[in-house]
Amino acid sequence: MVSPRYFIALLLCLVLLSPLGIDLFLPTLPYIASGLQTPVSHIQLTIPLFLLVMGIGQLISGPLVDNYGRKPIALVGLGLYLLGSALAALAINWPVFLIARIIQGMAVCCTAVVAFSGVRDRLEGDDAARAYSFLNGSLNIVPALAPLLGGILAHYWGWRAPFGFLFLYGLVLMIIVYKWLPETRPHSTQHSAIFPAGTYLSIIKQPAFLAFTLSIASALGMVLTYVSLAPTVLMEHDALSPFSFSVIFGVNGLWIMAVSALANRIIPKCGRPFCLLLGTLSMTLAGIILFLEPYLLAPAILAHWLSYMIPVAISVAGLAFIMGPATSYALAPFQQNAGVASALLGFIQMAGGAGGSLVILLLPLSPYVALAVMMLLGGLLAAIAWLTSLKIKGSLTSVK
Repeated sequence: MVSPRYFIALLLCLVLLSPLGIDLFLPTLPYIASGLQTPVSHIQLTIPLFLLVMGIGQLISGPLVDNYGRKPIALVGLGLYLLGSALAALAINWPVFLIARIIQGMAVCCTAVVAFSGVRDRLEGDDAARAYSFLNGSLNIVPALAPLLGGILAHYWGWRAPFGFLFLYGLVLMIIVYKWLPETRPHSTQHSAIFPAGTYLSIIKQPAFLAFTLSIASALGMVLTYVSLAPTVLMEHDALSPFSFSVIFGVNGLWIMAVSALANRIIPKCGRPFCLLLGTLSMTLAGIILFLEPYLLAPAILAHWLSYMIPVAISVAGLAFIMGPATSYALAPFQQNAGVASALLGFIQMAGGAGGSLVILLLPLSPYVALAVMMLLGGLLAAIAWLTSLKIKGSLTSVK
């Protein structure tokens, strides 16, 4: 039997498929657009679209994970990831690239549900919150290193190389999952229809589930807005080189990882509600700062990349404090249908975050105001989640 540490590491490898599919090719956006002879805005829109497909697809993959097991659906997802990565690497025009990104989104909807269901299968309460915080914190090694790796690959072998890397990563992971990922689906798991509308409706009617899930969705929407706008703000407005952009983007990822590690230590000592409160205050403060900066700072100071990245650093610290506690609270009541509950959480998280990001990106707002709006919305919904957590009595311990 795989030890808990290696089990979480395997789940982390599955979760990494999503951020790798976004961050690895960020520095190559202009080159992809040039190679496919399409506006760069088309390539930018594949970022929230990727996650929107991932979110919607989880409504199907969740019941499949409960019905057929975690491991088989993980292998199906990895197969789709290989197909999408190969198609993106070989794309000759925009429609083919778009189809490839949709297939990749369909793939990660399977692997994400498997990962979150696996945590829920084995852990509860504060232990589950710490596992989710670990996954969230470790995930940020990807934005810390992936843009730099993607830039190096593209520099030597062209913009298609990052997608070739994704293909190789998916292939190696498929072999590892086939040989070593254990099946964790509990025997008491309830089978459901391919689209269990009634079950989804009964879960979403629970105010606590909705409060925690929407706080996660708004935090993700803030990050997506930042990721989508950062290349324009930092490389075009602030005149940073692609290498400098990758370094700054990466340092921010390492910062999230460090704060997530701190949150992981705070949870057993101060409790999950305290972490949600810290997340609320961080997100709100960052939104206020970013909104006021264009009115208070001189143009020369505003043009410096720190004027953008300091509020971002404050807000993503809030994200680190929110994700683990909110996820564990949201999934705690659903041991017998963890796959369906994880799928619904993933759908609201991804579709809500990506949808909110798409709307804000399409509005005629400056990058500073657009991101500030998402931060303030995240702070408001995190406050609701914090107030909800104060009403939950008792504590849960890990399943032995």
